Amino acid sequence: MDQSPLLTPAFSSRLPEVGTTVFTVMSALAAKHQAINLGQGFPDFPCDQQLISEVNTAMLADHNQYPPMTGITELRHGVAQKISALYGHDYNAETEITITAGGTQGIMTAILSCVSPGDEVVIIEPAYDSYRPSIDLAGGKTIAISLIANRDENACVHSYSIPWDNLAKAIKPTTRLIVINTPHNPTGMVWQIADLDRLADLVRNTNALILSDEVYEHMVYDSFAHQSIASHPELAARSFLISSFGKTYHVTGWKVGYVAAPVAMMNEFRKVHQFNVFTVNTPMQYGLASYLKNPVHYLSLPSFYQAKRDFFSQGLAKTGFTLLPAPATYFQCVNYTALSIPQAKLSEADFCSWLTTEIGVAAIPVSAFYAKPVESGVIRFCFAKKEATLSAALERLQNL
Repeated sequence: MDQSPLLTPAFSSRLPEVGTTVFTVMSALAAKHQAINLGQGFPDFPCDQQLISEVNTAMLADHNQYPPMTGITELRHGVAQKISALYGHDYNAETEITITAGGTQGIMTAILSCVSPGDEVVIIEPAYDSYRPSIDLAGGKTIAISLIANRDENACVHSYSIPWDNLAKAIKPTTRLIVINTPHNPTGMVWQIADLDRLADLVRNTNALILSDEVYEHMVYDSFAHQSIASHPELAARSFLISSFGKTYHVTGWKVGYVAAPVAMMNEFRKVHQFNVFTVNTPMQYGLASYLKNPVHYLSLPSFYQAKRDFFSQGLAKTGFTLLPAPATYFQCVNYTALSIPQAKLSEADFCSWLTTEIGVAAIPVSAFYAKPVESGVIRFCFAKKEATLSAALERLQNL
């Protein structure tokens, strides 16, 4: 009998430039060195036990078989009512809302549903790392422009703003889709009403669609308010709106979200959705539908997370980090280049590795949110943690 080794046939990678994500790498490094993980964006505190109870009730009521492909009626109607109450746009729950397996699946499905080989998709970097691979899988061409990094007299990045001139130049007759993200991960920047108006001016005489990633919609602080694409009728008519129950209700591991879009766009979305995931966890949908009935559960989030942001930022103010504005999301970006230590000259990735292994606090380099790393000396911390976790991290960071 032939004892030659068995070989796996060679094949071409669909994503040849994609490796393990920086979130996985930094979380593994944090675990290895027993560092406090402020890198990957997930809470370390439990969700509301009432939500757990609602899911258990659904399981015991035998809601354990396939739900409708589009999501259970109760949850879709709950989402429609929430969007109408908050943003004034009435989506048809039957034809314009679909429950997804998290925001990332909603993003990929939206892109696959409308982007054909050769179509151009405009993204704004730093950008969530799923955008570009989804475009690649659809055969599209990514056109990336960068947020403007505003610098002080010492060339230290202190804030970001929308690159309107570059965005205008990027939108062409070949543009199929524009991806926006507000509140923005990783910078925390929020779009204003004037920004949506300006975007409407840019796309008015084009066939470009919009994907609006709004998974942090309920985490907006100070005097700011979330300006959803749904609140702008002209833009809503050409947009996919993406959101996430996992982010809103502290259950990121459940992977349940939703997409809202005009019926013509949603028809195409559902064609792809039914074959790349088909449907989403049944008892969790019932639990979420019941929990969603009380708007306090999401309306209280701004004050809940602002308290965490303020606690963390006040502690960071006692370090040598320069804090960037954090009006939204549960991330705080800081610039480390003014620290009076040799490591302040390191690249963002190397600084985060050093911070994790030697100081015992994990962070994420903002350079990782670009296809080709752009070094600005800015890293991202997640403050969606228990106060004890943040206190322990601050104690270590204040020793820098």
